[in-house]
Amino acid sequence: MNRINLICLGVESIPRSLDFYKNIGFETSAGHDAPVVFFKNSGTRLELFQINQLAKDINHDYPPAITKGGFNGITLAINMKAKAEVDDFFKRIEKYGATIVKQPEMVSWGGYSGYFTDLDGYYWEVAYGDNWKFDQNDMLVID
Repeated sequence: MNRINLICLGVESIPRSLDFYKNIGFETSAGHDAPVVFFKNSGTRLELFQINQLAKDINHDYPPAITKGGFNGITLAINMKAKAEVDDFFKRIEKYGATIVKQPEMVSWGGYSGYFTDLDGYYWEVAYGDNWKFDQNDMLVID
């Protein structure tokens, strides 16, 4: 079973988040009226689901409390194949409403990395490592 098929982000507004992710390069055929959005990315799929409905899906009678704004200990990552791709991505995302948390810089593990938050406060790392290898699905190979 060694896999993760979907990562679901509970979002306040499907149309707003759909536009954000499409603008920064994620692909989907879903429209603004979709109750759930699945993106056509390589490897693990990214899903958007309205956060109140997601909480009810977990437990209809006693949904978990929805908190916003704090760090929940989870980050998502996009691994790039060149340092310039990281910089180009950061130039693009801010104009669509991303909040830059840490500008890309050389980091302790020898790579190049920066962080942003999306419209719902989810933290994303965008990183490059000069010794990274990718498989035929553009997934980072970790030995």
